Amino acid sequence: MREYQQLDEVHINRRVAQIRILGLAVLLFVLLAGLVFRYYQLQIVQHEKFATLADENRVHVRALPPTRGLIFDRNGVVLAENRPSYTLSIVEERVEDLDELLDFLDGLMSFSDSEWQQFEEHSKQYRRPYESIPLRFQLTEEEVAVLAVNEFRLPGIEVEVELVRHYPFAEKIAHSLGYVGRINQREQAVIDTDRYQGTHVIGKVGIEKHYESVLLGRVGYEYVETDARGNVLRVLERQDAIAGQDIYLGIDSRMQLKAYELIKARRASVVALDVETGAVLTMVSTPSYDTNLFVAGISHRDYDQLLNHQGRPLYDRSLLGQYPPGSTVKPLFALAGLAEDVIQVDTVIHDHGEFQLEDGERIYRDWKRGGHGLVDVHIAIEQSCDIYFYELGHRAGIDVLHQYGDIFGLGKKTGIDMPSEMVGIMPSSRWKQDARNISWYTGDTINASIGQGFSLVTPIQLANMTANLARKGIAIRPHMVEAIGDEAFQPAVSQLIEVEEQYWQAIHSAMEDVVHDARGTAFEQGLDIDYRMAGKTGTAQVVSIAQEAEYNAEDLEITQRDHALFVSFAPAKNPKIAIAVIIENGEHGSTVAAPVARILTDKWFELYPHLLDDRAAMDHSGSEAI
Repeated sequence: MREYQQLDEVHINRRVAQIRILGLAVLLFVLLAGLVFRYYQLQIVQHEKFATLADENRVHVRALPPTRGLIFDRNGVVLAENRPSYTLSIVEERVEDLDELLDFLDGLMSFSDSEWQQFEEHSKQYRRPYESIPLRFQLTEEEVAVLAVNEFRLPGIEVEVELVRHYPFAEKIAHSLGYVGRINQREQAVIDTDRYQGTHVIGKVGIEKHYESVLLGRVGYEYVETDARGNVLRVLERQDAIAGQDIYLGIDSRMQLKAYELIKARRASVVALDVETGAVLTMVSTPSYDTNLFVAGISHRDYDQLLNHQGRPLYDRSLLGQYPPGSTVKPLFALAGLAEDVIQVDTVIHDHGEFQLEDGERIYRDWKRGGHGLVDVHIAIEQSCDIYFYELGHRAGIDVLHQYGDIFGLGKKTGIDMPSEMVGIMPSSRWKQDARNISWYTGDTINASIGQGFSLVTPIQLANMTANLARKGIAIRPHMVEAIGDEAFQPAVSQLIEVEEQYWQAIHSAMEDVVHDARGTAFEQGLDIDYRMAGKTGTAQVVSIAQEAEYNAEDLEITQRDHALFVSFAPAKNPKIAIAVIIENGEHGSTVAAPVARILTDKWFELYPHLLDDRAAMDHSGSEAI
């Protein structure tokens, strides 16, 4: 009996063991089937999806920023170049705790508030995954060494050599050339983000801004395989960036330096144009500033100093400054009087020093006490007789003066290839009604006839007017750029107005005697000169003086004193260069502004003596056509 019980227990145990084995087998089969199914799903059904995810984890697209185009002067001297520099950047996707990393970095090398702010702004902007965000440009060798020693503690940090903009002439050509700076949020909202992948700067002002699309180039890309720490293992595919095009300006850097040295101690502007092509030969505004300060992000301290400087160095007087033109417009208004038959070349008036309207009480005085006696149009320009132009303006009326001012480019943009330019004011009866809702008075015309009253012009407009006079009514739009790459600029030429040759002769001859006749207001500038210059002095009143009072500079603040102006072209018979000079509160155009134009003209012909040979040939042949 006991043997049977033992056999039953063995049978039961065997049965239990078989059931357990079978259960385990079934479980293993189910697990294996699930594993096979999952493997099939991952490798076959969802292969493309997970292969893509794997590639995205190990293969990254990196933007290759293009090299920014260079800027040269007319002789190939570099005005804006690219210099290699170390840049510290962070790839946020490779950083576990960004705040901790930034705190550690700040302990290694202190960062300014502006650097943190710009980093945060850039971090919030649209960018591709794994794109680096710059934190500091232009690292010193010591900073590079510190980062290298602590590299194992700095995941996500990149120190790369990049090309950074540099301006060799800095403040001497600041306003014309402009500068690049970090892309801000406002710019980020309007630019084509694909074109700026990997690029951290953009043209802010001047040529750098106006020709941004030309200088920028085209971004390239490379597909790289990385390890888990983000280190590049190999480049899988590469599309090279296309560099921006180089730009050649009409500016001569030697003339630019000379002009800057002449006016750097003043609040002033000088603009010189090539009469034959319209190219800007020099354009200087002072005080100025170092454009290199803006490239990597200017500090708050430096920016506040510039912003609060009494001389307003950030202000481009050549394009934005608006000044009464004073007597510099007298040759133009004389031409208007002749062309419109208001006066004749031999029309004479008696200048006894005072002018009064028949129905008015106010007495308008000449700058010369007692007047100039009997005056014709030649003497009126040569000696800058106010009374003659009061009479001329009264006879012609404001709308005729406005018409010729407008034709020759006053009170409107010249269209120069720069991003900003002020309009100015060439007043008319309609302008006053629209702008002030007040009727035009005859007294307004008297003031406008000598470039005062409501009249406001920019230095570039004065230079353009002078060049148009030198070309006898032929217009060529002023332009900064002479060539882009191998493509030369072709200026558009147009005829402004048809005027009899005798009238041009009268105006040019009078302007020539301003400099070369002993009675001329700029006679001293014509001494010891081996060419003939035509010019016109100007003094623009800043504050009104009571009718019975006399101008006394000692009684006025410096900023209330008259502006000094001078315009000129040379050689007088075959003009090559036209210049406009404005010295704020310089008082006397003949002694303050005119010498600047004389020295610059001397410099131009020293640099290009063949232009005087052209003059000699033209004089000998008797031809005066341009």
